[in-house]
Amino acid sequence: MTTDLPQLRCSDVVVTFRQKQARTVIHAVKSASLDVGAGEIVGLVGESGSGKSTLARAVVGLQRIDSGTITFEGKAFGARRSRADRRGIQMVFQDPYGSLDPRMTIRGTLAEMLRRHTALRGEAIETRCRELMDMVRLPSSLLGSRPAGMSGGQRQRVAIARALSIEPRLLVADEPVAALDVSVQAGIVNLLSDLRDEVGLSILFISHDLSIVRTLCDRVNVIYRGEIVEERPCAELFADPRDDYTRTLLSAIPRLGGPRTEGLRDGQSLSR
Repeated sequence: MTTDLPQLRCSDVVVTFRQKQARTVIHAVKSASLDVGAGEIVGLVGESGSGKSTLARAVVGLQRIDSGTITFEGKAFGARRSRADRRGIQMVFQDPYGSLDPRMTIRGTLAEMLRRHTALRGEAIETRCRELMDMVRLPSSLLGSRPAGMSGGQRQRVAIARALSIEPRLLVADEPVAALDVSVQAGIVNLLSDLRDEVGLSILFISHDLSIVRTLCDRVNVIYRGEIVEERPCAELFADPRDDYTRTLLSAIPRLGGPRTEGLRDGQSLSR
């Protein structure tokens, strides 16, 4: 799925946080480099506090970097990004309820994005809202609902629809199934895989759940204390991990079975 020139390239990215009272500097990301090819799903895995979410926020422009470069489709981002730059990369967060305005209906949430970032108006917005709901496998009858009246899986699908509303080429999914029941997780994983195939979407998938990464991703980057310690095609990494930390992560994967595979297509398993 990759090309000679990756769609996204992070080169030697450094992110630090300064604690004024303690007069210390925390190196959240240390010279991290990773690529995402067009139409590729790339995993970024590591334990809590490893720097994976900080790097994800840097990719979408929510976190300033101290040094290094982030290049998207051949353009290196500066300290400030244009609206077109921001449209190209969108993010889906872990907590769908926290990322959606509880006061707004789903129609209002999607319509607000469309009015702000596209030329659509009037009935064209309603048509696009229905198209987006169809893309994420939700009935258009839910457009009048509010987040509190929906399940966690439905809310995460709405969050994905909102991200897709401005037609990004890259989706950064930061632990998008971690807050969901295991019986619901597989449906979101399948949806992301389908979106890659249907609209050519590239995905940077951040997770601590290696069983899901193994199912979904083409390649995997392992991050430890802010550093990428291993990057391999998914099958190769799981078959023959080279770094000690990667081997430790893989040894911690629980046995899968029973409810863990609920919601998957016939013949598909998270332990692929």
